[in-house]
Order: sequence, then C-alpha cells, then structure tokens
Amino acid sequence: MPPGGMPPQNVPTYLAQSILCTLFCCLPAGVVAIVYAAQVGGKLSSGDYAGALAASKNAKTWSWVSFGVGLAVIVIYVIVIIAAAASSSTSSP
Repeated sequence: MPPGGMPPQNVPTYLAQSILCTLFCCLPAGVVAIVYAAQVGGKLSSGDYAGALAASKNAKTWSWVSFGVGLAVIVIYVIVIIAAAASSSTSSP
C-alpha cells in the first residue's frame, strides 16, 4: 500500500499500446515495452505499488520510443523514395 494508507489507484499497463507498437513500429523497443507492461499486474498483486508505477512508466516510455523509431524509419523511407524518383526523372535521356 502506498504511503498515507490510501488504496492503490488504477495503474495503466500500456499493454495494448506496447503490442501495437511492436507489430507496426519497432520490434526490439516494442518487446521491451511488452515486458514492462506485463510486469505491472504482477507487481500490483504482490503489493509493490511503487514497482508497478515504475514498470508502467517504463512501458509507456518504451512504447513511445518504438513509435518514434518506426515513424522516423517511415519518414526516411519516404524521403529516399522521393529523392530516387526525382533523380531518375531528371536523368532520363
């Protein structure tokens, strides 16, 4: 139980976001997010409220890292495709 005798609040697991980021964005960072998200419930059930909050925060952070890496890869890919198309259209005889 947290300090002050208050019952623990609902701690978000971010499991759905972690799974989606793993599937659609960046696999390695998404797997880390899933591992942290899976720890939240176990820590809450064992009474480790601070650990559950830390795992939840880490799951959220790694989900955003996965999303950011996936977005960056997509942006770079689009830039390369546009550059290649522009290059090929200007070099035609």
